[in-house]
Amino acid sequence: RHRYDHHQRSFRESMRSLRPDKPWSTKLSSAGLVYCHFGSQILAGLLQLPEDGPVVTALYDKLYENFVEEIDAIDNGIAQAEGEPRYALSTTLSARVGHLNPRWNDPDQDTEVG
Repeated sequence: RHRYDHHQRSFRESMRSLRPDKPWSTKLSSAGLVYCHFGSQILAGLLQLPEDGPVVTALYDKLYENFVEEIDAIDNGIAQAEGEPRYALSTTLSARVGHLNPRWNDPDQDTEVG
């Protein structure tokens, strides 16, 4: 159906539940759902390689593990560590996007101004 809203109470999908050949069990966000369904196809198109080939498969896995899974976890409120984290992440994708927005007390709230 291509409905990528992951906020329904009954939603529990992970990469592993949708693609049993993958090891990741982090609950998917909308970004992860789109990546799960279209990531290989997009990578194959960009690289002009077979979608089921070893290069696309390896890149798909690395990109999920090192980029998309973080988005899934942050969007779903999954803690980075049990208890006190050992270090702070100050350059997450969410933080970088947030820095593009004007400060709450900035007199000019126009987000289209460069």
